[in-house]
Amino acid sequence: MADPKRVMSAAVAAILLCTLTVPMQDAWAWSLGDLFGGQSQSDETSPAEPRPAPAAPLPSEPPSHSQAEELAPRLGSGLGEGERVPESRGEISLTFAPLIRRSAPSVVNVYAARAVPQSRSPFAGDPFFGQFFGGPREREPRMESSLGSGVIVDQSGLVVTNNHVVADADEVKIAFADGREFETSVLLKDENVDLAVLKIEGADTTFPALPIADSDGLEIGDLVLAIGNPFGIGQTVTNGIVSALARTHVSRGDFGFFIQTDAAINPGNSGGALIDMKGRLVGVNTAIFSRSGGSNGIGFAIPSNMVSSFVRAAKAGGRFERPYVGASFSPVTPDIAEALGLGRPAGALVHAVAKGSPAAEAGLEVGDVVLKVGTFTVNDPDGLGYRLATTGIGHTVDLTVLRNESQTTLSLPLMAAPEEPARDEERVEGRNPFSGATVWNLSPRVAEDLGMPLEKRGVVVADVEPRSLAARFGLRPRDVITEINGNAVEDVARLKDILSERWDGWDFEIDRGGRRLVQRVR
Repeated sequence: MADPKRVMSAAVAAILLCTLTVPMQDAWAWSLGDLFGGQSQSDETSPAEPRPAPAAPLPSEPPSHSQAEELAPRLGSGLGEGERVPESRGEISLTFAPLIRRSAPSVVNVYAARAVPQSRSPFAGDPFFGQFFGGPREREPRMESSLGSGVIVDQSGLVVTNNHVVADADEVKIAFADGREFETSVLLKDENVDLAVLKIEGADTTFPALPIADSDGLEIGDLVLAIGNPFGIGQTVTNGIVSALARTHVSRGDFGFFIQTDAAINPGNSGGALIDMKGRLVGVNTAIFSRSGGSNGIGFAIPSNMVSSFVRAAKAGGRFERPYVGASFSPVTPDIAEALGLGRPAGALVHAVAKGSPAAEAGLEVGDVVLKVGTFTVNDPDGLGYRLATTGIGHTVDLTVLRNESQTTLSLPLMAAPEEPARDEERVEGRNPFSGATVWNLSPRVAEDLGMPLEKRGVVVADVEPRSLAARFGLRPRDVITEINGNAVEDVARLKDILSERWDGWDFEIDRGGRRLVQRVR
């Protein structure tokens, strides 16, 4: 983890470089042209190239009513009810300051720390070499820290941030812009959604909370502000617009459904607020696309509707659960769209349905294409998963499905993933390639816990002990053991039976993220 002091130094150096270099170039070009009447080299163009026309000067006054009427047919309206663009210099000079004064106190800095055990000397405990190399005492663990941002969403002191900010932390603190600091406890966190909810401890007061907006009301082009703690330099506000909606394939999480914005988001902004012009939370800043590590104007935020669902689960004292559908989906490619008569490649194609699952009860069939959830269009499987997750368990949704070139509506009940069969946890021992691995029966609930497709079945590796035989042979958590020496592995009991027999060698297959891997041990 980066040293905060080094990060701070690098950030300051970059700021100084931009401040000093860019104005000096502009000043030099101006002085040459002004003093000698020539053109700087950067302004030279080839004789064969057309020279750009000079820009028209800005009008000193806004256009008159007649001029506006003349421009209207060329510009077109394109404005919704109550919407308009700035029409004067006075309107352009409006400020976000009142909005920031009201919203910024609800955004906090998040500091997480964890103890990392130091590697032990191989001579530790040796009666002779230990006195020279091993040392009589264990080395103190090294402390690693990370920093990010958070948003207060409840006056009782509930703070939302990203899971990757507080993951594996032993201690989490939050700090306000006015210098106050508080210890927190983690109420709920989820790696797949990349969200965490913290509870401020030891405070007998209420806290300023941001209201949460309906992110489905956002449109491309809406103004937004990003508030956070970039590079640990302190609370910072940047502005931009909503560049895109429903962005998928951005992160490795299950819910690839993001708001894209060009408001500057940098390391340290993770978990910070993306707010609209009414001071409401519309997203939690999470990720950026960047080659340099800094902002390139492409940032992503988790929509506030997902945040609302996650906060409700934290308040209920439970866990955040994805609805269990019992079907697997794939994207609709251009070729499939053409074959099905769709105008564009959109929707979620059903390619498997589990018996007795909610999908089967709803009447979903292989080959169906889910086009809508309620009134919301489904562009891909990620979008479908997002709509089901934000609706929540215990509800029923209407799916618009394309089947045999005609559309039909199915009612899908949303239920929690069942744990059938039972986990039957077993730690494998003995002289076999799986020794040191902890395995479970794979059920929809286990698949959800491990962030795997819910329709997976078989025996899954839950954990691998370091330096064990299983680790030496490359087994990893979430590997599904499918076959050993030609015998199918349906459950943990069958795995134990196979391993209890005497074998001259081991040929086994595992499923790793949909890939079939075969290994032979002699």
